[in-house]
Order: sequence, then C-alpha cells, then structure tokens
Amino acid sequence: MALKLLLSKAVVKERPKRKFGFIECMILEIHAMFSFFKKKSPPAEVPSAPAAVEPQVSAPVASKSPSPASTPTQPPGPSAATPAAPAARQGWLDRLKAGLRKTGSSITTVFTGTRIDDELYEELETALLVADTGVKATEHLLQDLKRRVKEAKATDPSQVKTLLADAITDLLTPLQKPLSIGDHHPTVIMVAGVNGAGKTTSIGKLTKHLADEGLSVLLAAADTFRAAAKEQLAVWATRNTVEIVSQQGGDPAAVSFDAVSAGRARGRDVVLVDTAGRLPTQTHLMEELKKIKRVVQKADGTAPHEVLLVIDGNTGQNALAQVKAFDDTLGLTGLIVTKLDGTAKGGVLCAIAREKPIPVYFIGVGEKLEDLETFNAREFAQALLS
Repeated sequence: MALKLLLSKAVVKERPKRKFGFIECMILEIHAMFSFFKKKSPPAEVPSAPAAVEPQVSAPVASKSPSPASTPTQPPGPSAATPAAPAARQGWLDRLKAGLRKTGSSITTVFTGTRIDDELYEELETALLVADTGVKATEHLLQDLKRRVKEAKATDPSQVKTLLADAITDLLTPLQKPLSIGDHHPTVIMVAGVNGAGKTTSIGKLTKHLADEGLSVLLAAADTFRAAAKEQLAVWATRNTVEIVSQQGGDPAAVSFDAVSAGRARGRDVVLVDTAGRLPTQTHLMEELKKIKRVVQKADGTAPHEVLLVIDGNTGQNALAQVKAFDDTLGLTGLIVTKLDGTAKGGVLCAIAREKPIPVYFIGVGEKLEDLETFNAREFAQALLS
C-alpha cells in the first residue's frame, strides 16, 4: 500500500520531469489499471435491479391512489369503505325518484301557481286521491298542511310543497322500522302475497340483502301450488349461493316444517318460507296459510318471528285491502312494497300509514337485485315530490 502511495506521488510530481525505466513503466501501468477499476466500482456496487423493482411495487399503489401524498392520510381500507355506502344509497335514491316520477309530477304541478288559496288545496286534494293516497290519508294531510302553512306564514306555493313533504314524512315515519334479525336462532320469516305481486322475486332480493349483511340463509320452497315456483326459487338460491329445502309435490306445511328443523340443525341465521300466492277472497287457500303458520310453530315454538306480505304498488287501494285481509288471517309484522316504478299510485303508502300502519321493511322500484332497499320515510317523501 505504501508502495502504491509513493508511486502515485511520483506520477504526479515526476511525470513531466524525467523518463521512466521499463520496470517503473510496468508498475505505473498496473497502478493505472487499479485506478481505473477503483473509479468504475461505485456504479457496480449499486445494482440496477432495485431501481427496476421500485416502480413495479409502487405502480399498483399509484393506480389505486391518484396522489402518493394522499396515501398516508387516506389508508386504502377506510377510504374505500366510507364513501361506498353513501354512494350506493344515492344511486338508490335516484332510482326511487325516477320510479315515483309519475306520481310526483301529478302532485307537484299543483304548486306551479302564484297564490295559496282554496283552489290550490282543491287541486292538491284531487292529485292526492288520484295517487291512491286514500280519502282518510288525504284529509289528514290537507289538515296538517294547512296548519303548517299558517304556522310558517308561508306566502309562496313552493313553500307549501316543502311543508307537504314534511307532513308526508311525519305520516310515514311510523312505518319506518328495521327488520330485526338475531333475537332468535334461526329467525323464521314467512312470506305471503297474491299471485303476481313479485313475492318469490322479492324473496330472492331479500336473500341477497341478508347475505350481504353476513347472515346465513335457508330457503323453504313451500309454494307447491304454482307451477315452476320451486324452480324459480331454486334459481335465486343458486344466485345467492344459499341452501334450499323443497319436495316434489309435497305439502306446503310439511316443507315449511322440514325447513325450520333443518335451519335449527344446521345453525342458519334465517329461514325464509316462500308460501303460495293467493287471493284473500280464496278462503280455503287462506286457511292453508294458517296451517303453515301452525306447523311452523310446532317446529319452533316461537316461530314464525316475522310474517311479511309482498304487495304490488301498482294496485293502489287494492293493496290496502290485501294488507287488511292478510293481517286478519296471519297477523302481519311487516310489508314489502314492490313495483313502485312506472305507476302513478305511489301514494298508497300514505293510505296504509293512516289506516293500517304495519311497518314497511323494504320497497322496490325494479327487477334488479339492487332495486330493493330499506324504507326511509324522509327519502320517500322527498322522492315523491322531487
């Protein structure tokens, strides 16, 4: 090492002054070679692989998050979960507004005038009756609205529209109640409805809703009366990857009993019993529903825990008659209102709230899975008058 240092100094000091011998030249050449490799070694010590690896690791992060600076303040988990629910709910509200547009347009046109007078209230009364709000609910809303207008000292028809939304919200609020699952294991839900109301389809959508909440569901194909009903329910079971209990030509009550027993044995959270669709005027078929309920009670002393009726929003006041008839027969605990899209009869919920205030657990505005959602009184009133 000392020799190298001496030689390097000699190179600096003596190169311009004298000539070197053969041996000295060889030593200088070897030293120059070592100097060359010493200068080139730093780039070799930092391999190029890590530089190539870093972009490969950071690329997916960049694709998920537009700004790297925002990554520390917005972790992927919470930021992805937080806006998801509001966005989904907003999409549902847009579909609800579109579905209730026919009903709402016939009511909101009343508020296009410039005066709040008896003529405005008469036109509003007519619009509410046409929307199948019912006589009792219409009278209640008009009295409540006039009181609100007087208290608010409203002078513009647009203010009356806002006050009507508040009145409808207050009328519908008693119907707003969540479906309770977990108090019983399994929770047995019996679903009834007339033919064509969308009962089996609503059961499929409800199954999806429950499965999304992390609940295990077992379906009972107790609708042995209608052709292909079992096959239709089996399709929904396959879509939602849940089990189904059915019998070829079996008695509806027997199928229900087996399903409840199987649900208890397999530790399922929910057992959904699809009963045959029937008209409330068919006395012998309504008696069969009573039999199913009695047999379910034998399988589980506290069941059924929920008895739901699926009603078609298009049927208007006839839906209210169905609610009364099925409630007298089964003792309803909740409603599912379907097909509110494409109808001018969305006011039927007001009639139900005034004359038979049974909780509305879900409302539907279409055929897609996401078109069935929980009922919210304020959302419905605003969508109705949007």
